[in-house]
Amino acid sequence: MALADRVVVVEEGRVVQTGTPDEVNRRPRTDYVARLAGLSLLPGTGAGRTVRLDGGGVVAVAEETSGPVFAAVRPESVALYLTRPQGSPRNVWPVRLAGATPHGATVRCELAGEVPLVADVTATAFAELGLAPGAEVWAAVKASEVAVYAR
Repeated sequence: MALADRVVVVEEGRVVQTGTPDEVNRRPRTDYVARLAGLSLLPGTGAGRTVRLDGGGVVAVAEETSGPVFAAVRPESVALYLTRPQGSPRNVWPVRLAGATPHGATVRCELAGEVPLVADVTATAFAELGLAPGAEVWAAVKASEVAVYAR
């Protein structure tokens, strides 16, 4: 992808997305493409500064939106806490650590809950929080960190 001018993504034998590497990375059209780009892709319906997810749950976004949309969240935008955090993030959800994989200097955490996410935390933070699969934690994402675009 680093050298490509255009990318064609094939999923289950059919083309699901084409574009420049930047377009594909910034606006994935399927969960498979989002996982390749390292994003959590959340399909839903926008109304004002809120996206109601197709699978349940609500995501606050920074810009006005309406109709069928995708909300995309980068793993580095997700912060994890042992107790419900206070402060400015408008998106705070209880989640369960479904899986954890070392990923360079970070640990990629798969989070299950009303809003399924992927989070990258440093190995030090992972250890200090005492995280292990099955742990109940809180995930927080600032509305300004959620990309939203039409489906």
